[in-house]
Amino acid sequence: MKKIKTDFNTRFREGKKYSEWELMEIFFQFNELDVSKEKLSSIMNYAVKKSSWINEDPAVIFQFHQSMKLLIRAGYLIMLKEKKWTVDTRPEKISPLVLGLLSEKEYRNPLLVFKTAFREYSIKEFDYFMSGIVYFSMGVYENLPERNIVMPYIHTVKMLDAAHLITQRRKEKKMADTN
Repeated sequence: MKKIKTDFNTRFREGKKYSEWELMEIFFQFNELDVSKEKLSSIMNYAVKKSSWINEDPAVIFQFHQSMKLLIRAGYLIMLKEKKWTVDTRPEKISPLVLGLLSEKEYRNPLLVFKTAFREYSIKEFDYFMSGIVYFSMGVYENLPERNIVMPYIHTVKMLDAAHLITQRRKEKKMADTN
């Protein structure tokens, strides 16, 4: 019987490269904001529980982990490349329900969220955080994560809110430019 070798490398490495803006838009095409925040919260809750693990399909958790890593990288690239961002200067009062975890200043300029997050933690540390909470949520372990995982979690949730805001505003700007 002849062995057939399948070369997976070429299939996954070839293809279109996406810009950071496109990566954010693609993330929100496949992941709704509320569902993503709920899934991240669920993974986080199970990561700190010693006696139980998450009941979701590991493939779904892994896909979410990978898409979150891409979203964080896209935010990092946007933060590096964008020197100025159109700030929402409308004088009206913003509802606390709309803000989420964002402050009013961060709501008006969502890039501040990424600047603050990457000033405190590197991409490697966010990768470590995401990998750690996924790892600890998938099984029952004696030990908890050895680092403080609350602050990276808060930054990650804020990045989700900010990325969603950025994509919404870009869509609104495109619609206004075409009209």
